Amino acid sequence: MRKILYTLCAVAAVALTVACSDYETYGELKEKEREAISQFIKDSAINVISETVFEAQGNVTDVSKNQFVYLDKSGVYMQIVRKGCGKPIADGENVNVLCRFFELNIREQVVLFNAYNYVYQVDKINVQREGSTYTASFLSGRMFETYGASVPAGWLLTFNYVNIGRQLTEDDELAKVRLIVPHSQGHSTASSNVYPYYYELTFQRDR
Repeated sequence: MRKILYTLCAVAAVALTVACSDYETYGELKEKEREAISQFIKDSAINVISETVFEAQGNVTDVSKNQFVYLDKSGVYMQIVRKGCGKPIADGENVNVLCRFFELNIREQVVLFNAYNYVYQVDKINVQREGSTYTASFLSGRMFETYGASVPAGWLLTFNYVNIGRQLTEDDELAKVRLIVPHSQGHSTASSNVYPYYYELTFQRDR
């Protein structure tokens, strides 16, 4: 009996040692996130510009130079592909926004998207603006089904810079942005696993 007890203790000690060696601290996970973002920027030939340069350009990014502005307070990288037709969400306005998206988990290379060619599969978001503050929740769609109602904070930053309209003529273009979102500005899966995500988002005002 004593021999069995010694054996069980030895096995438990080995298991504990393995578990401890596999455990990663939050600091280590953040470092992996930073490395993953840096490698993604390098591999994608992204030209990072400051907010000062961004503002001097009229709050636009030069897509021909693959510019992404780094937003200091949030750690989000943003490229405005198209500002879009229509007008910005007005102060005090509550509006439903249709979104087509492509999502890439930068560390794990896992992809999620809604079908770009089928209107009934777009995600619907309710967005409310109060001053410079935007709040939003998913009402339906792939993001809602996968992560719940909470909209990543990184997405909300884009509403400061784009118009949310509808295509009324063939020449009208919907707002489109690309984002690199750190875990602190992402959804629950991002924040709990310290995963950075890349997004391509197209926004359209609902009827």
